[in-house]
Amino acid sequence: MAVTIQQIADMAGVSRGTVDRALNGRGRVNADVAEKILKIAAELDYIPKSKRKKSAGNEKLKIGIITQLAQSPFMIEIYKGIHQAVEELSIWNIDILERSIDSVDEKEQLDAIDSLVEEGIHGLAIMPVNSNAVSKKINWLIEEKDIPVITFNSDIVGTKRLCFVGMDNHRSGLTAAGLMDMMTRGTGKVLVITGFLSNHVNSRRVDGFIEELKRSGSGLTIAAIQGSLDEADEVQKIIVDALQDIPGITGILVVSSGQEGIIRAFEELHLTQRPYVIIYDQTPANEQMLVDGFADFLIEQDNYVQGYRPAYILANLLKKGLLPESEYCFTDIKIKTKYNL
Repeated sequence: MAVTIQQIADMAGVSRGTVDRALNGRGRVNADVAEKILKIAAELDYIPKSKRKKSAGNEKLKIGIITQLAQSPFMIEIYKGIHQAVEELSIWNIDILERSIDSVDEKEQLDAIDSLVEEGIHGLAIMPVNSNAVSKKINWLIEEKDIPVITFNSDIVGTKRLCFVGMDNHRSGLTAAGLMDMMTRGTGKVLVITGFLSNHVNSRRVDGFIEELKRSGSGLTIAAIQGSLDEADEVQKIIVDALQDIPGITGILVVSSGQEGIIRAFEELHLTQRPYVIIYDQTPANEQMLVDGFADFLIEQDNYVQGYRPAYILANLLKKGLLPESEYCFTDIKIKTKYNL
């Protein structure tokens, strides 16, 4: 079995990052510690990736990219970013191998990882399904296969992934709470609609929203938190049922897909005055919702950058030995109205 950086780190009693810096001559490492790391690496016949690549000449590198919820409208801009990176990195003699999954199915994602490993990828960017099995598989790639992994759009706890590229979803929830409090003047109840209750992205947004309402002392309360499975029909049903059964709803927050269900619900109920509405992701349909007056604010997470940047981070690591500047490469949180689309 090939020796990994993690094994050297464990033997030296330091972090993987320290081992990487010592072996590749990057950054500051205590001289005694560096000497110890180099000695262990020599005893194990470990050759750093940067030196392996030099000896390999112009070997073509392969980067795997795995997405989920491939048919969701918010993925349009992510794929634009990915495909732009594919075109540009071909000049670097890098192939990008894509695996697009329509669901958040754990087995499908594990199978996608295995298929990319079989094709000989040197790095992986993944929108991970939030499961223990996927977390263990990512750590296996890093520790046993020495394949660096980046998460994007959605993150996953308990892994040794290199970095995360995407929105600070918790902070976006704080942002949504501040907007809702201003619109409603802190009065009434808010119906919160998420996609999948197990989805880490959705959960962080909802947690941030609730946290900020409590911290700020807002008079707003939560009417209900409902999962819609990202389906417009479910969003419609949830809103219709809630507005008929729960008095005093002044705001609706939808943190996931299926937003067109908002329009259907309002039309079904023939409302003379609708609740204030905040939605996520700048898709053509969501832009039209703002223009037509079915939503007030849209929170955009720079999806194009989320698709574009991970491949470049991996390319810079594999080709030049450059580590990302931060563990969290957050994209901008942009607030859109019908006036600044």
